[in-house]
Amino acid sequence: MLVFMKTRRNVFVLACLVVVAVLTGAAVAEEKRNVLFLICDDLNTDLACYGDAQVKSPNIDALAKRGVLFERAYCQYSLCGPSRASFMTGLYPDQNLVRRNAIYIREHVPNVQTVAQMFRNGGWFASRIGKIFHYNVPKHIGTGGHDDPYSWNQTFNPRGRDVDDEALIFSLKPGSFGGTLSWLAAEGTDEQQTDGIAADQAVKQLYRFAKTGKPFFLAVGLYRPHTPFVAPKKYFDLYPKDKIVVPTEPEGYLQTLPKAAQKSIRRKKDQIDLPDDLARQAIQAYHASISFADAQVGIVLEALEKSGLAENTVVIFTSDHGYHMGEHGHWQKTTLFENAARVPLIMAGPGIPTDSVGKKSKALAEMVDFYPTLAEWCGLKAPSYVSGVSLMSVLENPATENPPRKGALTQYADGYSLRTDRYRYTEWGQDGKGGNELYDHHSDPAEMKNLASIAEQAGVVERLSKRLRERIAVAQTKPQGLTQIQFENRRRVK
Repeated sequence: MLVFMKTRRNVFVLACLVVVAVLTGAAVAEEKRNVLFLICDDLNTDLACYGDAQVKSPNIDALAKRGVLFERAYCQYSLCGPSRASFMTGLYPDQNLVRRNAIYIREHVPNVQTVAQMFRNGGWFASRIGKIFHYNVPKHIGTGGHDDPYSWNQTFNPRGRDVDDEALIFSLKPGSFGGTLSWLAAEGTDEQQTDGIAADQAVKQLYRFAKTGKPFFLAVGLYRPHTPFVAPKKYFDLYPKDKIVVPTEPEGYLQTLPKAAQKSIRRKKDQIDLPDDLARQAIQAYHASISFADAQVGIVLEALEKSGLAENTVVIFTSDHGYHMGEHGHWQKTTLFENAARVPLIMAGPGIPTDSVGKKSKALAEMVDFYPTLAEWCGLKAPSYVSGVSLMSVLENPATENPPRKGALTQYADGYSLRTDRYRYTEWGQDGKGGNELYDHHSDPAEMKNLASIAEQAGVVERLSKRLRERIAVAQTKPQGLTQIQFENRRRVK
């Protein structure tokens, strides 16, 4: 009898242990992955991990070594507001109708669900620090800018001494900073700058999340290297002016472009044909701002590691669009060249196979792909109207011969551009009536030789024109289930 009772007790204990093990395993399996979304403002691929021989970006480089770096990722509009509205909604600019700055997203698509809102609705704590949707910089630093309050549980708007030091900033156009080349080698410390304050707040939030165990979607938007290029002096010292090379273009280059393309690189009259010393100062200041932003990224990533959150946190690092620093004779953004369309993109975190970590991928990617990628990565379902495609197959195999995209679409003004494995093809105006451009990246990665009118390239032009127009038609398809509100553009792009 005693043996029988012991046996029953052992069976009961064993059964309990099995139940606990099953429940524990289920809890682990159902653990929600966190998301840390890091974005710089106006950052091109002038980074060491992208092959730049001069810029020092050790923290972004370190992130690339523990994730997958996309060598060919592209924005959908080469201007802050439209680009940010695009990747936050997973829609093309012709779908959410945001094609200029200073628009609240719900003015045009009031019932849209943003990617942050998807996480918030799914039980994640969605938090924004700094610039995610559009802000006028530096005018709106410290305010909510053109943010979308439906996207967040909590927001934080940092404001540092870079705003207070505005009177000290040099500008090519005195008194103008956000849309004009302007810079300052600042006194003081990183922690006093707006982005330093943002990094500190991100650290605090990460440790808070680690303590509470609440799954989170934390978006940290740094303002640098957007103009004015403000960073502490020590970062300027990293880039001696005599070591800087100013890009040039061949004589007669401008005449090889359609009128609309010419306009895109000549519209800022105060930034044409800069004197050599001013050009060197501008490049020095831009690179200093990149290194300063990189340092803040490093602070946030270090806290992610030390807090114990790194193993279960998806990290995306990117920018809203690229940036010219004298290439094609142009400074800043708003073109359809590779310089303005291409963005840095690094993804790291749980679920990436060990043999994919630290790899670079040549797979084409668009920023609208962030939304469905994060949804799949974290076990959520993106709305059916989202236009992007998931990049998880690339994360699983960066060298895949069957990537989800065969081309990347970017637009600006009345122009559209398609980047393929080999070419960039651009048309301006309705059905290309404003002219076209063709660049062969095998022989001309700088996109300086427009081949569109070369007879031998007629077949390539015809083929790519058809593909581009097919992509435009898809990008203009009305998203099912969304309300679209049209209204006349009231301001010109600045």
